[in-house]
Amino acid sequence: FKDNVYRQRRKYFVEVAMNYKFGQPIPRIEYTEEEVRTWGVVFRELSKLYPTHACCEYLKNWPLLTKHCGYREDNIPQLQDVSTFLRERSGFTVRPVAGYLSPRDFLAGLAYRVFNCTQYVRHSTDPLYTPEPDTCHELLGHVPLLADPKFAQFSQEIGLASLGASDEDVQKLATCYFFTIEFGLCKQDGQLRAYGAGLLSSIGELQHALSEKACVKTFDPKTTCFQECIITSFQEVYFVSESFEEAKEKMREFAKTIKRPFSVYYNPYTQSVDLLKDTRSIENVVQDLRSDLTTEFKQRRVCRTRGYRRLPPASP
Repeated sequence: FKDNVYRQRRKYFVEVAMNYKFGQPIPRIEYTEEEVRTWGVVFRELSKLYPTHACCEYLKNWPLLTKHCGYREDNIPQLQDVSTFLRERSGFTVRPVAGYLSPRDFLAGLAYRVFNCTQYVRHSTDPLYTPEPDTCHELLGHVPLLADPKFAQFSQEIGLASLGASDEDVQKLATCYFFTIEFGLCKQDGQLRAYGAGLLSSIGELQHALSEKACVKTFDPKTTCFQECIITSFQEVYFVSESFEEAKEKMREFAKTIKRPFSVYYNPYTQSVDLLKDTRSIENVVQDLRSDLTTEFKQRRVCRTRGYRRLPPASP
């Protein structure tokens, strides 16, 4: 932040984010040669580690991002292309932001399947480290897994749990988010693999977290929520889950312990959150779900009767 040229560039990204209105196309950035070179260093070095350090869901989506979003060493993907890709894969969309948001604001975005994403690039003098989220962190760390429906649902449920919660409980949820979505580990084929974006966008910490030097504990929201979050060095401890589904179920149980004046339900058709404050509102949701299930059952039965093969969800 002593680099005046870099600071002026950052002001430009702030203006882009502050002038953006939800629903508009995300402005396309003409990145400088220096920014592309910085991205290229991070991209190249992390690509070497992913086959042995990233979870299989991450690796599955990597070729799709290369094909549809321009993931290359010499090209920084545009957020609009990424947002379109995510919407068709998992229902998430991307919104540009100037920098850090409060835990409540960030988690609230997840509840609506909106991922707040930076567009600026870390400083070129230290491409392998950044004390704050940048577009390398967002695009390389978060996006590949947000394209996975199960992982996207896991992210959204943490956000939904935050709506109406006290500041203290929001901080607990934010800490659980930090040690799962940002720095989480899982087990696959008997091996530890990373799914946290903070790990998948950090060469040094990705190697450290999967080494014998790292302290790894089983993820348990009731205790993990009190762990200190460190942003200036490697984490003192990492938390492992057997799968996204296990982590999601644990978070669901943990969310039940949070006192709120209402429950919530995300309506994917209207992209809104419905409040469940009384018996009538709950009955309406149950009726809608039954209608959805009935429609799905009829479609499947017609397909079987006529020998049709149901088409998979549209891909970009």
